[in-house]
Amino acid sequence: MISRSGYIEAIKPFIGRPQIKIITGIRRSGKSTVLQLLKNELLTRGVEQEHIIFINLESFRYADLLEASKLYQFISNQIQQEKKYYLLLDEIQKVKDWEKAVNSFLVDFDVDIYLTGSNSHLLSSELATYLAGRYVEIPIFTLSFQEYLHFRKHYFSEAKNTGNQFLEYLRKGGFPVIHTLDYSEESAYKVVYDIYSSVILRDTVQRYKIRDVELLERVIRYAFDNIGNTFSGKNIADYFKSQKRKIDINTVYNYLNALVGAFILHRVPRYDVKGKEILKTQEKFYVSDISLIYATMGNRDRMIAGILENIVFLELKRRGFKVYIGKLDHKEIDFVAEKNNRKIYLQVAYKLESEDTVEREFGNLLAIKDHYPKYVVTMDDFWKDTIEGVQHLYITDFLLSKEL
Repeated sequence: MISRSGYIEAIKPFIGRPQIKIITGIRRSGKSTVLQLLKNELLTRGVEQEHIIFINLESFRYADLLEASKLYQFISNQIQQEKKYYLLLDEIQKVKDWEKAVNSFLVDFDVDIYLTGSNSHLLSSELATYLAGRYVEIPIFTLSFQEYLHFRKHYFSEAKNTGNQFLEYLRKGGFPVIHTLDYSEESAYKVVYDIYSSVILRDTVQRYKIRDVELLERVIRYAFDNIGNTFSGKNIADYFKSQKRKIDINTVYNYLNALVGAFILHRVPRYDVKGKEILKTQEKFYVSDISLIYATMGNRDRMIAGILENIVFLELKRRGFKVYIGKLDHKEIDFVAEKNNRKIYLQVAYKLESEDTVEREFGNLLAIKDHYPKYVVTMDDFWKDTIEGVQHLYITDFLLSKEL
């Protein structure tokens, strides 16, 4: 089992603290592995094995525990002493009214609680009702490029240069299971499609009681086909209308919310750089892993600029940034990213092949009159120029940078 140390480091400050730790992310992104790594961390700290209760609620072994009262009874029977116990509950959303059981654990016992879930609405109103102010979320993403390199080094002996490895990462994405064996692209996409189908069925259709699955799939295809473009629910409704298929705009937003809740999509709002306010129209949506696009829609080389944007977006989120799409008068800034009173601006392009492209990508950033770092990220590995403080980075230099 390969350590994903960044996530354990994110959890460490909260070990033994009263907050419930909720680990979220799309299915097969590595949440269960992080929970197992956390168990190992607790053991190295001297916590006794008997005081760690680890339950994977997707296992048939625990099929009788899928109601809050039964889960509570099972765990309370194992807590025999006054000492602190550590509860590690994997895929907690499987348990009906689970938040009631978790609240009771906090009331009745000395426990440190860690939960994983495959739907962001774990953090919705029903959770807030019982656990307001008492939880912290740790989001888990599919493999970063740095993690992908560690996986390749661990599982395979052949040496490839970083550029070639990035091309493979660009094609196969970051689901960990793909990089434990030497899958061909075709086989990798079959595995990813199975993950996608499971997420659609269990975390979208069943959870939100969606009846028109075919219409949901059409909305997904529209979103996937417009990665890197701003659009609204009205744009989707108008598109369907042009295709002689009527859809209510509220249904579109319900479907988009369901897809965001299941971590298939990430919603990114627009930010007015000059007015310093969040705008409510024309958001962008990015996928949780680029392999989902290839697995469901086939080759999409024409979308390379949007796919590179998607990779940069996910890297910023992994590093803990709040990410926005920037608006400056009539110019668009691909990303405005903020963390700990820091801010960076980024433009993403495939290649700087003409003076017009250079002027657009650098010019948009030069129009921002502040002193925060500004970057243009591309796949031009030979173009190393910096223009008036705006730095150009090759995509792998950005992904592997320790300075951001």
